[in-house]
Amino acid sequence: MTQAILQRIEQCYALAEQQFERSFTRPQVSLCLRGKAAGMAHIGRNLLRFNQQLYLQNREDFLRQTVAHEVAHLLAYELYGIGIKPHGAQWQGIMHNLFQLPASRCHNYQIAPRLRTFYLYDCQCQQHEFTAQRHARVQRGYQYACRKCRQPLRFSGEAGRRLVGG
Repeated sequence: MTQAILQRIEQCYALAEQQFERSFTRPQVSLCLRGKAAGMAHIGRNLLRFNQQLYLQNREDFLRQTVAHEVAHLLAYELYGIGIKPHGAQWQGIMHNLFQLPASRCHNYQIAPRLRTFYLYDCQCQQHEFTAQRHARVQRGYQYACRKCRQPLRFSGEAGRRLVGG
């Protein structure tokens, strides 16, 4: 775990405790997030997950903006309840008024292209590409149907790889 992320989280919570004159339970923190998302707040589990690769590539902005963005989600839900919108007025207020940051929903970090495996499935009218995750669901018994012809999709036995993202 990187100490800088933990320190930034603590800084955000200390500011919130001072502003709202109450204490907040600190979340668990994980650096296991992968893919395009820079961070993710799990409200019911009081958990923050961060993308270590994106942190390493964008340290300064990541610490300032992304960490505060995710902490603001946990604070908003703890202060205003589960019925609020994820990027609604309460979350925006925390970002603007407490952290003095723009309430940006998305980051603009460069994502390196990655080699992805895809699996080909057929129906009566076309061929479909499945991700590895969707293919694994089929292997466990889940069934998909074509949205056009409504026929079940069947694995063709073919798979391929290509670069995606970036």
